[in-house]
Amino acid sequence: MILSRRSLLGGVGALASVPARAAGYAIAPEPIGEGVWLVRGADEPIEAGNGGAIANIAIIATPAGTVLWDCGPSVRYARALRRAAEQLTGKPVVRVYVSHLHPDHGLGLAAFDPSIVAALPGTIDALRAQGQGYADGMYRLLGDWMRGTDLLLPGRAITALEEDFGGRSLRLLALSGHSAADLALLDPQTGLLLGGDLIFHDRAPSTPTADLALWRASLDQLTALPHRGVLPGHGPFDPGGTTAIDQTRDWIDWLEATLTQAVRGGLDMVEAGELPIPDRFATMAAGRYELQRSVSHLYPGLEATLLPRVDVP
Repeated sequence: MILSRRSLLGGVGALASVPARAAGYAIAPEPIGEGVWLVRGADEPIEAGNGGAIANIAIIATPAGTVLWDCGPSVRYARALRRAAEQLTGKPVVRVYVSHLHPDHGLGLAAFDPSIVAALPGTIDALRAQGQGYADGMYRLLGDWMRGTDLLLPGRAITALEEDFGGRSLRLLALSGHSAADLALLDPQTGLLLGGDLIFHDRAPSTPTADLALWRASLDQLTALPHRGVLPGHGPFDPGGTTAIDQTRDWIDWLEATLTQAVRGGLDMVEAGELPIPDRFATMAAGRYELQRSVSHLYPGLEATLLPRVDVP
């Protein structure tokens, strides 16, 4: 997930009516497997009312210590997450994985020693190049929720396919599509697949840094993995392990076909953003919001491809 200009401006306006306060996040872990808990994000856009806590987070207990999958939008969130996780497992946090560059998933890393924070090399590079802009946007949008949050880079570049924590090994997958570098994680002990924002469930996928062809290829790889449940980046846990992946693929396939047809039909971006959304996506939160954002993300590229410049001799 990432900020849109529209949501940013709307959020700034909303902040005018929100008094400055000491922001507090409610961390409520839910067990989803042996030694694995889910902290659910709000199925909403980033806004002052939710403090940016819209991404799903996972807590994993291992013999060597506590592992966190993503760490939220701010240092305040991450500190609250750390306290809750360590109280839950009885062990300190020894690893924080950042799944990709978007701020709702990883700006909380400022609450940790960078030496225990791990991400793909491409994610670290992207944060180095773009992270300050994301951080500035989050401050403008969320105000006091972000107090004390500084941009830090993960201190560990993920190059191995597996990491062992005292006998509990976690399999790491370097993929892409939602962004240029998307980390996924498979816990062989439970069969749980943590997909980051490669997978959405009953929440419309966001596309600000998406390559849809690469995204489909990553979904193919995730589908082929032997897993028994899926934790999406946004939306409810999928205990069956296939519904969320299939729904994500269905949305991006529909989105690309619909916007391609809209370009060919001569629709402008406003008209494309108001196109009907199929009834099968009725359960997906933020559908209209994400369709309109995706028009702004994808339409210029589709127009450049489908409506090439024609020079008059």
